[in-house]
Amino acid sequence: MPLHELRQARAMTQRAVGEVLQIKQPAVAKLERRADMYVSNLRSYIEAMGGQLTILAEFPQGSVVITNFSDAGEDTPFGEIRSAEATRR
Repeated sequence: MPLHELRQARAMTQRAVGEVLQIKQPAVAKLERRADMYVSNLRSYIEAMGGQLTILAEFPQGSVVITNFSDAGEDTPFGEIRSAEATRR
């Protein structure tokens, strides 16, 4: 499911997600359009909507939850987005 559809299904606006993430609405729109992003940014986006991100690797023999991303980027979530916003001001 695309991120914007997930947000809409959660009955949230880009502005509301941005407020939780402390970024502006255009940065949320840009994030939703990205084809590639940091796991920490995706996790923060999901958590802003009240969810929890789980990364699951599926194999013919079974599935495995990947846990080494659980603390990735904790100290600087959305750093690159905030930096980009600062240059536009």
